[in-house]
Amino acid sequence: MHMYAQHFNLNLLPFENVPDPLFFYDQGDHARIRKQISGSLQSGRGLIVVTGPIGSGKTTLSQMIKSDFPEDIKVIWMAEPPANSSDLYLFLAQELGLQPTSSEKTFVMRDIRNALLKINSEGKKCLVIMDESHLMSEDVVNGIRLLNNLEEGSTKLIQLLLLGQEELMEMINKPEMAPFKQRIAALETLGKMNVDRVLKYITHRIQVAGGAPNLISDTGWEALSIAFSSGGTPRTINSLCDRSFNVAYERDKPIIEAQDIYEATQRMGLVTDVFHYIILLNNRERKKQESQQVTDSAVPETAPPPPLVKEQPVSSITKKIEQKNRVANNQTPEITEISGAKIDVSEQSYDDIAKTIKAKYEQKGLMVPATLLVLSMIAFMLSVWFFCHRTDSEGFLGCLMDLLGF
Repeated sequence: MHMYAQHFNLNLLPFENVPDPLFFYDQGDHARIRKQISGSLQSGRGLIVVTGPIGSGKTTLSQMIKSDFPEDIKVIWMAEPPANSSDLYLFLAQELGLQPTSSEKTFVMRDIRNALLKINSEGKKCLVIMDESHLMSEDVVNGIRLLNNLEEGSTKLIQLLLLGQEELMEMINKPEMAPFKQRIAALETLGKMNVDRVLKYITHRIQVAGGAPNLISDTGWEALSIAFSSGGTPRTINSLCDRSFNVAYERDKPIIEAQDIYEATQRMGLVTDVFHYIILLNNRERKKQESQQVTDSAVPETAPPPPLVKEQPVSSITKKIEQKNRVANNQTPEITEISGAKIDVSEQSYDDIAKTIKAKYEQKGLMVPATLLVLSMIAFMLSVWFFCHRTDSEGFLGCLMDLLGF
């Protein structure tokens, strides 16, 4: 057993990619399809097809089917399809304990049928499981169809379970495969697990191995949710979790955190959004530390008052500096001086101070227009006086009359 199992006090390695029925997750599609297949086998319906992406748990499902019928079914398991139908028949004959006298298909099929009749007469059934069925040639597909036709009355003499990737469905849906498709008793598809199912699947395997969900921290669970946001297959989930446990073990950590899962995705070459989550966590941690530093450096409210010192005369520059410091420290200045005018702001808010200062500046801004107006009036009066002096007008009224007449 790997050292990380001992490090985390586990009885077994929880994420081995082997078809172990002990870790079978009997929920969701896997549970539904398992029940469907078991019912079809018990009723002797014949040909069953299960498709799904790589690593979706098809082989593990077949192992569960074998364990469901340990005594009643003779199981023949094929890791991959044979090259042709002749090899298929010869393989089945050998598995049934036969020694065909001829390699001709007709004679081999006769011997197989007789052996199946004997098995059924004993109250048992024969189940053939063929993995990687999407690799079947057309000749093998035809051989499967002929085997499915072996019947005794209304009873199928042999049960056939084909497991394959999505390409198997493409093959079955071809027009020329219509006779084969019509003979399929049950057709099921294993899809990816959604995020909620992924997390329950991981929890299930940890518990079977003797651990608890708290082996993964809250940030670790969040990182796993992000990594499998678009769904996941058992094989990919197992691989990522196994790598994550290894990373945490290498770092001698008691639990698996988001950083360990991110490191595992990098080692596997998985493209996920976990990196952005790590950046978010780092930003949160930095802000937390900065906030803590500000809190630690703050002066306590109960700090003793500073010692009294003798007041010294200060210059006007020093007064201005002290005044700015009081404003920066939210202290209310007693007197503010603007252009020689003193403004008492001892009980005013800073908004009121701003309004007062603005009013003073506005008043100062009116002085220039007023001065120009006075000068203009003086110039006008001088012009009138000069006009009257140059003319022979009698009196001021006569001068005005002459000016208006001019």
